[in-house]
Amino acid sequence: MTQVLILNGPNLGRLGVREPEIYGHASMVDLEREAAAWGDALGLSVDVRQTDDESTLVGWLHEATDARAHVVLNPAAFTHYSYALRDAAAHVTTSGLLLVEVHLSNPAARESFRHYSVVAGIATGTVAGFGFDSYRLALEAVAHKLRG
Repeated sequence: MTQVLILNGPNLGRLGVREPEIYGHASMVDLEREAAAWGDALGLSVDVRQTDDESTLVGWLHEATDARAHVVLNPAAFTHYSYALRDAAAHVTTSGLLLVEVHLSNPAARESFRHYSVVAGIATGTVAGFGFDSYRLALEAVAHKLRG
């Protein structure tokens, strides 16, 4: 089964309690459960992870490259300024793997500092603004691209 890492950056461990009017009421545990079901339906083995630590996230991207795992990445606040994350994500895509950037909300419809993504230019694609469905749509895009 094709492996996909769903990697989540800072503050996403607070899903369901942090700004639910923006990010919804579902938790990271809910995302893990739903993503596993979506992955099973698509023939993908899904591993959901979250960290507030930039170096851990970079390490997971290196792990994805080494393991030949595709990536669904919600860089969260690192979206806007982490060139270390961008470079690690670029290594994923230049290694021939898929990397889909996801966001629960639509950054372009929010504060101006959220409008720029250092990851978008190297990502295979971006899905934003659909809550948890952003992850589902990203997994569907990965499955579709792999089917050719």
